[in-house]
Amino acid sequence: MQTDPSFIGTVQDVNGTTITVALTDETVTGVSFVSGECYRIGQVGSFVRIPIGFVDLYGLVSQVGAGAAPAKEGESLPYGNRWLQVQLVGEGKRGGRGGVFQRGISQHPTIEDKVHIVTEKDLKEIYGPGDPTDFVSIGHLASAESIPTYIDINKLVTRHSVVVGTTGCGKSTTVAGLLNSLSNTENYPSARIIVIDIHGEYAKALGDRSTVFKIGADITEGEQELQIPFWALNFEELTKFAFGSFNDGGKSYATISDWLIKLKRESIVNKPIKGVTPESVTVDLPVPFCLHKLWSELYKKDFMTIRPKPGSASDDVEPAYAKDEKGKELVGDVMGAIPPVFLSIKTSGPKEERIEWGKEPIGIRQQLATLGSKLRDPRYNFICNPGDWKPDIEGKSRKDLDELLESWIGNKRPITILDLSGIPSIILNDIIGAVLRILYDAVFWGRNLPEGARERPLLLVLEEAHTYLGQENSGTAADAVRRIAKEGRKYGVGIMVVSQRPSEIDTTILSQCGTIVAMRLANSKDRGHITGAASDNLKGLFEILPILRTDEAIIVGEAVSLPVRTIIEAPPPERRPDSKDPRVVARFFKKDGFDAPGAWNMPMEKERYDIMVYQWRTQTAKYDHALFKEMGNEIKGEHNE
Repeated sequence: MQTDPSFIGTVQDVNGTTITVALTDETVTGVSFVSGECYRIGQVGSFVRIPIGFVDLYGLVSQVGAGAAPAKEGESLPYGNRWLQVQLVGEGKRGGRGGVFQRGISQHPTIEDKVHIVTEKDLKEIYGPGDPTDFVSIGHLASAESIPTYIDINKLVTRHSVVVGTTGCGKSTTVAGLLNSLSNTENYPSARIIVIDIHGEYAKALGDRSTVFKIGADITEGEQELQIPFWALNFEELTKFAFGSFNDGGKSYATISDWLIKLKRESIVNKPIKGVTPESVTVDLPVPFCLHKLWSELYKKDFMTIRPKPGSASDDVEPAYAKDEKGKELVGDVMGAIPPVFLSIKTSGPKEERIEWGKEPIGIRQQLATLGSKLRDPRYNFICNPGDWKPDIEGKSRKDLDELLESWIGNKRPITILDLSGIPSIILNDIIGAVLRILYDAVFWGRNLPEGARERPLLLVLEEAHTYLGQENSGTAADAVRRIAKEGRKYGVGIMVVSQRPSEIDTTILSQCGTIVAMRLANSKDRGHITGAASDNLKGLFEILPILRTDEAIIVGEAVSLPVRTIIEAPPPERRPDSKDPRVVARFFKKDGFDAPGAWNMPMEKERYDIMVYQWRTQTAKYDHALFKEMGNEIKGEHNE
């Protein structure tokens, strides 16, 4: 008679890493008691142990019941409906602890090998961390609250990861909790993390351990103005941003390239840069130059008309400017991006009055108008007029790229949040791509330096990644992330992709993510995408994604010992992202009113839509009580009048 209470059945079929287990008669109740603890038998996502000599094989239950029976046995069902289908995932030495467990199997079970439930003691041995400094706890097992879930930091960062889940499942809170743990300065004083935050959600959650860069920064809150120097972009990024596309077989690119090199060489002459000579300058080299001057010179080439100089006997010519009503020539303003106005062509009449083209036009008038508009548009100041990184007309800037990189990845706080919520959506993809490429190129070439990512790894967190990493997306952001996903591990650069629609993310990127944190996903296409990206045969486990609770996740991959269903420990309320659901109505009451009034339960009050419009126009969400009180008094006075 079987006396081991953990014994539940025997192996009846082996097919690769999939085995079929027949439950014994003693398991008919579906529960077992081991060391005073009650365990449910046959739960999808639970673990089983198969002892073979001095090795224990571990597997994950993926199917339960008649459908799990071997095909030939399905008709007669000698064991009734008591069948389990199990996916083998790893093995460990008998009595081993922590690091003894390893993924993958060195041998397979055979028919009639005994199968046991995995007890809390077993789980502690599997999930217990080896070196505590290498792991961080993010929650506890869904099946055992006393057992924490540990993440291997080394593999989470360098082998890339993805966090997916539908809206409202706790995805942003999970990411915030992870980042709070990884940025613990007591344990990891040199942590280096950059968050690409396109909705401005994380400043609140990570405020005391992060530096926030955003457009329209609130200096009183410690935020810094986001500046991205246009001259740090490579030629492809710059031309796409500044001019858009060309359809002239490359003629325009050649002309722009020539002028770009000329202006960069002039900049080197005016303000030498160590290690760079005028002869070594290329279109991609991050050297300051005046974008306004580039626009002006190209504008002249396409628009300028000339006429003979008055009283000149030679063929000397001068620009033919139009004049305003006061007789002043409309020469424009280079640094103000105000174009000059030239006279129209006149080919008849006396020679000294004739007007003709000054140079052969390039044919990019529309593109030049686009660039001129961007140079004048305040929305693009963060890149076209980047503060201390803006070169003057001679190509000299007050600050260089070293100070930009130091502010982003070398500041005293472990997390840098690049809040891109104020960037026009039409260029968001290109800006994200440029930022990632600048960061990666910098740490790539500095990989052997103390500041490089090999010596001090860098984690890039990409929020709402599906908006710029789509499968059909050929933008600069997707190109940059693909490169980092393929090469970053060797140079200490890791990515964490965060998305609510994994099916829209490029499969090349998703397949490079060694760790998957999957939260509730109702869409079958999304689940299929994640199942295909997982390294283990875990289709049965991922089938339960639609029924996961809020803050519950399935974690698989290199950063965890075994695939695990876990409850994520939410950070304190003050450390949660600004993404919680509004409370519409309240269901509970007290004698003195609502316990937690919902927005629709509150009495209607006088509202101020002028303040709403003010915040819209000033592009700020901060509630300034003093200013609004002043506005209210002014408006009240006007009404009284």
